[in-house]
Amino acid sequence: MKTVTCTAPVNIAVIKYWGKRDEKLILPLNDSISFTLSQDEMCAKTTVSISPTFSEDKFWLNGKEESLDNPRVQNCLKEIRRRASKRKFEGPDKNVLSWHLHICSENNFPTAAGLASSAAGYACLVYALGQVYGVEGDLSPVARQGSGSACRSIYGGLVRWYKGEADDGSDSVARPIAPPDHFPDLQVIICVVNAGRKKTGSTEGMKQTRATSSLMQHRINTSLPSRIESMMKAIKEKDWPTFCDLTVADSNEMHAVCLDTFPPCVYMTDTSHAVSSLMHQYNDLKTTQGNTNHKVCYTFDAGPNACIFAPGAVAREVLALLLHAFPPTPPQSREEYVKGISSQPACLSKELKSLADDHLQSGKLQYLIHTKVGDGPKVLTDPASSLLDLTTGLPNPSGSNA
Repeated sequence: MKTVTCTAPVNIAVIKYWGKRDEKLILPLNDSISFTLSQDEMCAKTTVSISPTFSEDKFWLNGKEESLDNPRVQNCLKEIRRRASKRKFEGPDKNVLSWHLHICSENNFPTAAGLASSAAGYACLVYALGQVYGVEGDLSPVARQGSGSACRSIYGGLVRWYKGEADDGSDSVARPIAPPDHFPDLQVIICVVNAGRKKTGSTEGMKQTRATSSLMQHRINTSLPSRIESMMKAIKEKDWPTFCDLTVADSNEMHAVCLDTFPPCVYMTDTSHAVSSLMHQYNDLKTTQGNTNHKVCYTFDAGPNACIFAPGAVAREVLALLLHAFPPTPPQSREEYVKGISSQPACLSKELKSLADDHLQSGKLQYLIHTKVGDGPKVLTDPASSLLDLTTGLPNPSGSNA
């Protein structure tokens, strides 16, 4: 039996992917750009075992056995095996492509809640399959066939997914454009409004938007081309204030086309809007003080949860602002409420306390995740990290992320 365990990261788009030109191949209508987040706080973990003794392919997801008939999983597996068939296997492994496999995967964060769980999950699956079969080269187009945004989780730092022009999707690939420390000491705070499954999934929402939204045509043909060009320029020049403005503008526009969909796709809640309003007023205050490089920006994927990017110089202040405006409800402690990086919130000025008081909504956030920008997938070499028993190939609870 051959076993490999990997982890892969979540990525958060700052230029959004929303809408496909080809549903089967998962080809997007536009390029997108994302930050890959640290795996220390949020990741998918997958173990793949292959053995001549397995009688069938099996798959376990988050502790539950699932069918492997999912066409997206099958597309990823088929493409990895196709690439592996070009290799020459010798000795005990010469018939490896005919062996059955066992896959066990889990996330250490909520699934289907608008936190990019499918991106991390499929990136991890494809990366682990590539490792177990010895497949080299760019895996982003394989991950794309599982979940579009998964192709961006194949790399760390800032990543661009090119929509491509070819009908077969051969040029629809992700490429790294800047390392994780491109904006030094950048902190990320995710405000989890609701960790439950969202009412309208991204796949269905994209279909509805493309079919019914007139605003979507303006987005694709007019606003996005110039915004992407401006974003690439801001990244190259490390122009943080412009980067912030473009990130917020694109998030707002994506949710505008969701509302322009018929029937509308409503992902943001009153609490989501309260968080965004608080960030705008915080930026206004910093601007009047002449600290434009201390701006923060937010972005919302297809869900109610805000992802806030804050420069290290003000991250503790932003954390304190959120804690003051959206305090936990007892008996939840602050340690339970703020997950991830351990940091002491800053002391708020009188102005910021007043600002937070104006947005006070106790108990409206479930918790905060404090993290940073990170690297792409990695292989775990410690046998104890395996989610599958190394003798039987069956789920091994001791290797869980939990």
